[in-house]
Amino acid sequence: MKAENGTSLEQMLEQRILHGLACEWKNAVLFLNHAIRNKMRLPLFSIREMHSRLGTWNVDKEEICLSRHLVMDHSWDAVLEVLFHEMAHQLADQVLNPRHEPPHGPCFQKACYLLRANPKASGNFKTLDDIVGNSLEPSSNAQLRRIKKLMALATSQNLNEARAAMVKAHQLIKKYNIDLIELNEDRDFLSIFLGKPALRHGRDDYRLALLLQHFYFVECIWVSAFVLGKNKMGRVLEITGTLPNIQTASYVYDYVKRFIASRWETYSKGKKLDAGKKVDFSQGILKGFRSRLEEPNKPRIRENKIPAGEIIRMEDPLLKAHMAYKYPHTRRISRQGRFQDMDVVNDGMAAGKELVIAKGISKTEKSALLLP
Repeated sequence: MKAENGTSLEQMLEQRILHGLACEWKNAVLFLNHAIRNKMRLPLFSIREMHSRLGTWNVDKEEICLSRHLVMDHSWDAVLEVLFHEMAHQLADQVLNPRHEPPHGPCFQKACYLLRANPKASGNFKTLDDIVGNSLEPSSNAQLRRIKKLMALATSQNLNEARAAMVKAHQLIKKYNIDLIELNEDRDFLSIFLGKPALRHGRDDYRLALLLQHFYFVECIWVSAFVLGKNKMGRVLEITGTLPNIQTASYVYDYVKRFIASRWETYSKGKKLDAGKKVDFSQGILKGFRSRLEEPNKPRIRENKIPAGEIIRMEDPLLKAHMAYKYPHTRRISRQGRFQDMDVVNDGMAAGKELVIAKGISKTEKSALLLP
């Protein structure tokens, strides 16, 4: 197929991806100080068939080349991880002058640190999608295995039994992470995108991000990312945490999104309800689901004389330190809320109280593929 100007759709897609890589490059160098940033030159970008590598940096051509399989078949955050790795090679060559060093020597490692890049994201490295979405190895941790069994039990046709299994699983998730935090051992953190980059996001998207952060031991932040369909930079939700927590939060995000879409289709059928009503209904579902997750904490809240409704959340100091390194400059954005239809919100809350997260913790399917 061809577009109106005679360019094939494949060519148009490739052109947009190349433009997106340039936009992401310009955004990434903002992490660098002025002295280093001014020495970095915008490279050429190309996409080629590459069977043994995900990307390369050619110092003579000043070109970053990425694998066609990577950019066409993987999510945008997986693409960016490789892009930043190749940018680190560029920074090392153009600024740090790695004389008589191996390709991944000290100068390259320093460049990765400055760019917040993954030094392993090349060669036979597993992509972010493969690491997060296809981790099928059985867990060596007995508590994680028990959590997975409880989530499977949450598919029970008996609603009370399913709810009890979900609540127990969430209690164990909390205990597992609290034990991990108290041990204070080194652990690796990963970051992935949830959903697709967009120019605008609804209030329900922000509410879902807060729910993930409060109950699933991940840090959520809205970051700049290229919007392929609009051919410009927008924003996307990024979560950071340990691999089990990333997998859990990612699955919960997709599960809740599908639940909202299904319930809204039923609720709105035959009614003339606009997009604002859908946001109200979605927020109601999230409020109802959140109230279910908070119920097990209520007796302990009263016992400790903590004001009812206050969220008890044990923060991971190592994760906080990691986020402070990765995003040293962040800002909060407050938005003025519009009038809500409380009848629609309340109907959503009733539906949300019936939401039971079941199965799937051992395998997530990253849905944010590059192609729309």
